[in-house]
Amino acid sequence: MLVRLLRTYLSRYRGLLVIVLVLQFIQAMATLTLPSLNADIIDNGVVAKDTAYILRMGAVMLAVTLVQIIFAIAATYFSARVAMAFGRDVRGELFHRVTSFSSQEVDRLGAPSLITRITNDVTQVQVLVLMGCTMLLAAPIMATGGVVMAIREDGPLSLILLVSIPALAVSVGSVVIRLVPQFEQMQERIDRVNRVLREQIVGLRVVRAFVREPFERERFGRANDELTVTSLRAGKLMAFMFPSVMLVMNLSSAGALLVGANRVGSRAMPIGALIAFLAYLVQILMSVMMATFVAVLWPRAAVSAERIQEVLDTQPSITNPEPAVAVCQLSERNTVEFVAVGFRYPGAEAAVLTDVSFVARPGEVTAIVGSTGSGKSTLLSLVPRLFDVTEGAVRIDGVDVRDLDLEVLWSHIGLVPQKPYLFSGTVASNLRHSKPDATDDELWEALTIAQAADFVRAMPGGLDAPINQGGTNVSGGQRQRLAIARAIVRRPSIYLFDDSFSALDLATDARLRAALAPVTAHATVLVVAQRISTIAQADQILVLDDGRVVGLGQHDQLLATCSTYREIVESQLRTGAVA
Repeated sequence: MLVRLLRTYLSRYRGLLVIVLVLQFIQAMATLTLPSLNADIIDNGVVAKDTAYILRMGAVMLAVTLVQIIFAIAATYFSARVAMAFGRDVRGELFHRVTSFSSQEVDRLGAPSLITRITNDVTQVQVLVLMGCTMLLAAPIMATGGVVMAIREDGPLSLILLVSIPALAVSVGSVVIRLVPQFEQMQERIDRVNRVLREQIVGLRVVRAFVREPFERERFGRANDELTVTSLRAGKLMAFMFPSVMLVMNLSSAGALLVGANRVGSRAMPIGALIAFLAYLVQILMSVMMATFVAVLWPRAAVSAERIQEVLDTQPSITNPEPAVAVCQLSERNTVEFVAVGFRYPGAEAAVLTDVSFVARPGEVTAIVGSTGSGKSTLLSLVPRLFDVTEGAVRIDGVDVRDLDLEVLWSHIGLVPQKPYLFSGTVASNLRHSKPDATDDELWEALTIAQAADFVRAMPGGLDAPINQGGTNVSGGQRQRLAIARAIVRRPSIYLFDDSFSALDLATDARLRAALAPVTAHATVLVVAQRISTIAQADQILVLDDGRVVGLGQHDQLLATCSTYREIVESQLRTGAVA
């Protein structure tokens, strides 16, 4: 999976990778030349006491060292560019894929896990790419060149490499094999920590209201401790690796020095060759150590790559048809028709909606009521294709919404969700989410209709007043009215209000509906509501019970013919909820 991910994205940077390879090759050649030059100085200059030769060869070594430094810096620079570009592209691709998901995919993968995959997992693979470009490419060049140069210095002494290199490979491989499951578990526990932390931050008011801070502290502590234990376990394995590498390296150097000293004593090799051989041996083992460092990163990056690829391979269940039919090519009536609609959530035993049929016409208000869990919000979400029907069809002017272009479909719909969400920014930036080119006058008009103009004027800055993430610095009723205003700014052909008036008092509710009536006079309006006063004047009221239509008509008709509707009205009359 990791190789597949790297091949997909690094293929875009072949040119930069070639430059990195060339730079590191030159750097490696310069590095490999230094021990040989040093040996020549010892054997020819020092022995002969030729100061001029020593100075001349010393200048050559300084020049080679300067070349090594320059090309090392250049190789690191281009490696960093490749790694950063890789991370940018993968994060961008993940973001675009996640934003194309429906609620079904987001619920399956989990929002905390998706955040971890876009941030932490991408970083793990990005670090591997950086280290791979700066170390892994140089390591085989250095190791191969070092072996060749070491054999050239003294063939019999080079036999020690047949022991040291396999010993390094075995010690590293045994640790890497044990690291893979630890890193898999670590990423899962990072997900869990993020999930618990996100729940506690979002639900902070609930936690404090029920004095659950000790419990939540303990819950976060457990998740944090589990992550700590796994991280320490992986850290211990990694800590064991480098001492073992150094042990092999030092033993190899000591063995080479012991054997080489005897050969120097017997005049089988010059002392300069021994010194050069020891330098090449260190370079070879250092190259293996560099490759070892990258090998340590590989298991965790492989786990992260698998999680990234899972997101990239997940196909959105809500997609554009080919070819799509644009709403603008249809008539401007925008009649919404439900034809024997059924819907079942993935994995659910029972259907949420069964055989729902009705027509919502332009210039009319269609209200949807029913008990909690009867499928009202689910029914409304089928129009903008937040979910797709599992049976029947939802049509706009006779065309199935699954055959319509998504962008055009959504541009004709103004949705006010049950839980209104505001983005961090200002009042104006939130309202312009529905219409980016809206003027200030249009924004104030929408706010006036939504009964939000007064409190916005009272806020410091008016339209430029800051809004926190989620709208936490405004009340629930204010947040709901701003969400309604956001939908009104677009002036869509189809309005979908999902229990959007529940946080408003009766007087504000009545004023808002009165101001909204002229704006929606020629639009199709579907309203999910609990309060009968909100929908009593609707042109038609759809009554749902356990996902089935048990009544359809106007208020007076349903009172006479639908027992479910009559029970809802009577329950609100007893509690004084009907005005």
